[in-house]
Amino acid sequence: MKAIVSVFAHDTVGIAAYVTALLAEKNINILDISQTLMQEYFAMIMLVDLAACPLPFDELAAFLKERGLERSLDIHIQRQDIFDAMHRI
Repeated sequence: MKAIVSVFAHDTVGIAAYVTALLAEKNINILDISQTLMQEYFAMIMLVDLAACPLPFDELAAFLKERGLERSLDIHIQRQDIFDAMHRI
């Protein structure tokens, strides 16, 4: 299964490294990544492959949210099929 991971925060050193390490810890492969800075705000969106992730999706979402809050990061994950359906015109 593929998913979209989004990360938003005030820009600080190491955000991308921290989030990608969290994903690697759960055997999640990053297929595509985009990040930008808008003044002092950091935004990153990733397309990831969850095929090798041992956690059920809901547990993974809770893990990312909780670990993000520890660093004042807003991390969300959404299944790609749901994301596509929501943004289809």
